[in-house]
Amino acid sequence: MHYLKKAAPASDARVSVAAPTIDLAQLVIDSALQPVVEARSGYVFGYEALLRGHDRLGFETPIHLLDHMHLAGALGALESLARRRALGRFKQLNNGSRAIFLNIDGRLIVDPEPTVDALLADLEAWKISPVSVCIELSERNDHTRSPMFPLLLNRLHQHGFRVALDDFGAGYSELRMLCDYGIDYIKIDRHFIAGIGKNSRKRIFVATITDLAHVLGIRVIAEGVETEDEYLSSVEAGCDLVQGFFVARPSLSAEELADSYGVAAEARARLRRAERVDEYLVRSEMAAPPAVTFGCQLDIVFDLFAQHPNLSFFPVVDHADVPVGIIHERDLKRLIYSNFGRDLVRNKSFRPAFQSFVTRVPVVDVSLPSERMLQIFATTKSCDAIILTEKMKYCGVFSSISLLKVMNEKQLRVAHDQNPLTELPGNNAISDFIKQAVMNSGRVRTLCYFDFDNFKAFNDVYGFSSGDKAILLFSKLLRERMTGGERFIGHVGGDDFFAGSYNAPRELLEPTLRGLAEDFAHEVAELYSPEHRAAGFILATDRGGNEMRFPLMRCSVAVLELEEDWIGLGPDAICRELAVQKGKAKRSTRGLVWARLAPEGLQAGAGAG
Repeated sequence: MHYLKKAAPASDARVSVAAPTIDLAQLVIDSALQPVVEARSGYVFGYEALLRGHDRLGFETPIHLLDHMHLAGALGALESLARRRALGRFKQLNNGSRAIFLNIDGRLIVDPEPTVDALLADLEAWKISPVSVCIELSERNDHTRSPMFPLLLNRLHQHGFRVALDDFGAGYSELRMLCDYGIDYIKIDRHFIAGIGKNSRKRIFVATITDLAHVLGIRVIAEGVETEDEYLSSVEAGCDLVQGFFVARPSLSAEELADSYGVAAEARARLRRAERVDEYLVRSEMAAPPAVTFGCQLDIVFDLFAQHPNLSFFPVVDHADVPVGIIHERDLKRLIYSNFGRDLVRNKSFRPAFQSFVTRVPVVDVSLPSERMLQIFATTKSCDAIILTEKMKYCGVFSSISLLKVMNEKQLRVAHDQNPLTELPGNNAISDFIKQAVMNSGRVRTLCYFDFDNFKAFNDVYGFSSGDKAILLFSKLLRERMTGGERFIGHVGGDDFFAGSYNAPRELLEPTLRGLAEDFAHEVAELYSPEHRAAGFILATDRGGNEMRFPLMRCSVAVLELEEDWIGLGPDAICRELAVQKGKAKRSTRGLVWARLAPEGLQAGAGAG
């Protein structure tokens, strides 16, 4: 039951009201639910409970109310009141497959026994299983200082609760918490999500933390997602779940809460990249061994190993098919080869020890790019497999051998897409770059289209072999001048080339492009005969069959700059606009046109020369 992000402590914002009694709080305190959705589909995974009614008691924020109730010795009673109301609203929505995220104030972690007992009593009253509940622990408090904290986590996990680390990146001992405790989820603090699309440092931070969490079998929630740009950037960084106003606001009415939110799925669909190819390849190579339910009797697991002698492990899932880890045959051998092993596991007092046989492994969405999966395997060398999910539910496992097959297939596909003459990426890769650039607002994106003038006439007079020499000459110059940094070059086909870049200042890029065109014009002239070079033209027939003079070749360049705040046209419309600018460049004196797409519209032909 998360209350508020980054509120000042009570001493910094005093409220001149007396601490209310719990009887008074019962009249106005309520809990709203805010959806936490699967990042790639908009499907509702669960809800976070948020305290409401503090303002009617005269408090500026929920944090101030909690601080006052703590001083009055009524914090536990207030949390229990709000929790029961959240559970009642959740009971109306839950079909057995969703989760509710509840907060435990760090000041209540003094004795884990009454804390967990109170939770269990509230759940029993509403007939809700602990496996549907994720307890959020805010990093406003340094839990690692409390000797009771490990005991609390152990008791929570024994009963099947999940645990989330809230406000990650803005509090205490986050990395120690990830490494030493059984954390199931981390919630990236809003500070790192706000404006992430326009801040490369934030993107790197979130992507790095997400990869680290996935290695440890932890799922990642981006919280406070308020714009489409923040949502798309969170998805690109690999976050599993998102929460925020962009998807849905908190609500006190169960009727207002949907099963899924199309706004997320629609935005995600516009971000299509090579991930779909990756997902197809991953699905073709993944295995789908049967999963066992967390807490089941171990003799069921023994029977599964007997039925599947070729398998060395089975995925472990909770009641909603959300992965927990794997259970490995090697860890059961001491029971398998014991004379009394079967009798021991049938003993009811032994059943809670099931969790001691569960090993955490990386868990990722099936659509995660294969390069990110490769990083995870490289980091966890002893990992048997990665568990794959779809809509956060188990769908299969992926081994290192399967990953090698996928990477090899991708390399073959890339090679197939390469232009056989220049060995530059072809149209598929160019299309993927443009699609990514269109949606990747927050950075200046520059798209350049190159086209030779009078190439057909040169080909007709000197033959295709000389035409290939001109193409190879330009590809060499393009590699020399346009590679490095966040740049991409490709060969559309024939005498058409493409280059794209991020955050390339015009004052540096434009001289590079002009120098490229000048070098090409100078060097390609050597492919003409001395007579044609001296004359400055050749005689050839145009497309209508008429003999004409054609000047020596040059390369025209059309540049389309997408400003960092611009987001609008789709990839197809961008390609059409590039074609329009290419026509202007071919008609211009010096062969270069620079157009700019800004929030206020197209600055067409700016910088034409």
